[in-house]
Amino acid sequence: MHFINQTTVTEIILLGFQDLLHFKTLFSLSLPVFLFVTVCGNILIIWLVASNSSLQSPMYFFLTQLSISDLLVTATIVPETIFIIFNEGGTMSFSGCLIQYYFYACTVGCECFLLSIMAYDRYLAICNPLRYSSLMNATLRVTLVIITWLFNLFTSLTILISVIQLQFCGPNVIDHFFCDIFPLLDLSCSDIKLLEMEILILCVPISITPLISIIVFYVCIVQAALRISTTTGRSKVFSTCSSHLTVVSIFFGTLTGIYMIPTKKKYLTANKIASLLYTVVTPMINPIIYSLKNKDIKDAVKKNIVKINKYNQN
Repeated sequence: MHFINQTTVTEIILLGFQDLLHFKTLFSLSLPVFLFVTVCGNILIIWLVASNSSLQSPMYFFLTQLSISDLLVTATIVPETIFIIFNEGGTMSFSGCLIQYYFYACTVGCECFLLSIMAYDRYLAICNPLRYSSLMNATLRVTLVIITWLFNLFTSLTILISVIQLQFCGPNVIDHFFCDIFPLLDLSCSDIKLLEMEILILCVPISITPLISIIVFYVCIVQAALRISTTTGRSKVFSTCSSHLTVVSIFFGTLTGIYMIPTKKKYLTANKIASLLYTVVTPMINPIIYSLKNKDIKDAVKKNIVKINKYNQN
């Protein structure tokens, strides 16, 4: 803890969106609605999978993990964002800022891994259907999830420890709506070149490798689908993967936007909008995408509604 004594900054001022003008009311009213829909949608997915035997397949097990990750990033970012936008700025303790970044970084990494694992699951189901049950067994599923969470908890902690060792002498103002790593590093009066290199190196196993693996798995899936002689069979394959592909495109698209857009002042608004899409919009639409395009989820919802109605009648 002696590292913290080097830090003179005790609180961080988050500016949020200073240029909302007439859109402040719209943002202030819509964000609580987004938060409500996100929480309800992801809890619904978790509840349906836990309470329906028809949803006990590996794909839905991984989907519940994705919902848990979405709930964590929402709880970490959105409530504070609502307060900051409504008040046109806000303050956060320096330690609170670091904690927020830690959980944000951990959930980002977990989602990258989970989406890659879900692509691998679809690859096995389509390209190795006869061996799918034995390959994607319960032991492997649990092991993959444990590795996902432990690895990202560790790598996020590694970065956090490196940040704590930096000196923050002021200023203490971040032109953002949450404590992301690069706006935070801009406040440091230490040499951050080594830390930037560390972050770049860790990006390879956390985000780049999962993305490459997803592309490889789907190339194999497309090749397998094209070998199917019937149009109905090919359509079934693409329909099975469409929800996951949609989520992957939105997730990695917004994530790329966040960290590929320069952090210079003239690009800050675009950077914050891209961050808003990932931290607020993506966790909300993930369960919607899987619900709208998934017959099993729809059937489970109807089945549970019937159970609730029978219970109420009794």
